[in-house]
Amino acid sequence: MRRIRYEHSGGPEVLFQEEAPAPEPGTGELLIRTEAIGVTLPVVRKVREGTQPVPLGGELAGEVVRVGEGVSGYAPGDRVTGLCFGHGYAEYALLHTAMASPIPTGATARDAVALVRSGVVALGALEAARPEKGESVLVTAAASGVGHLALQLAKLRGASRVVAAVGDPAKADFVRALGADAVVAYEEESWGEPVDIVLDAVGGALLTPAVTALGPGGRLVAYSSGGGTIEAYDLLVGGKSAIGFQVAIVARNQPQRYAGWIEQLWRLFVDGALRPTIHAEFALADAARAHATIEHRTNRGKVILVP
Repeated sequence: MRRIRYEHSGGPEVLFQEEAPAPEPGTGELLIRTEAIGVTLPVVRKVREGTQPVPLGGELAGEVVRVGEGVSGYAPGDRVTGLCFGHGYAEYALLHTAMASPIPTGATARDAVALVRSGVVALGALEAARPEKGESVLVTAAASGVGHLALQLAKLRGASRVVAAVGDPAKADFVRALGADAVVAYEEESWGEPVDIVLDAVGGALLTPAVTALGPGGRLVAYSSGGGTIEAYDLLVGGKSAIGFQVAIVARNQPQRYAGWIEQLWRLFVDGALRPTIHAEFALADAARAHATIEHRTNRGKVILVP
């Protein structure tokens, strides 16, 4: 089979394609013939900044071709999506059943990769803020694979005003079409009227203006892999709070809640209330171009690989 790998950190140019044997499913695992693979900022950052090479895992969708020992509820021919912790940039990959879920009839693998993992992060981050109907929400990286779903979900959950924060003002039309009431660029001195909730996917230097954007009692939910520091005094003034969210913790410790989020996302998708957008599809051999798209922050929606 073909797969993408790298041997040292760097930009997209360090990725290369190689031939490798298809993996064998272990206990509780599914061997998937991949049909779509999501490209995410955390994986791109691992390639750029990591101290040593790691398998290019992440979200994928496809057809089950073989099951490991102890597997129940799945069989060859089933179509599933989930999170791969091994080599996911490949024609065949392994999913543990704990991280897998069925793709409903009528939905495509592309739909699944654009919706499920990014949607779970967006929905989980929003729930971590404990939003109340009528509150206002600001979403950073609002045109990203997660962000463009988060702003839609905030609207669906009854937000009175949703502000989309973007790195490039050229993305304004895209996020407005998805329901954003206002759009701000990161470099603006003020992000406008204070909000009750900030969902931050960027981190780093953007944390300070994100906290500043909160009104009294406001909550910042950080789900970025970008790091950064928040000054305690900035939270103390105005009684603000910062909450860290990681979806893997919920998946491991609260599987029923995790499954419930996925069911909710598919229901909204089938009803036409939630619209995942695919910015671009790349062949597996063009993984470097897909990573460059994420690094340059030019995407509007999800970037995927199609083996």
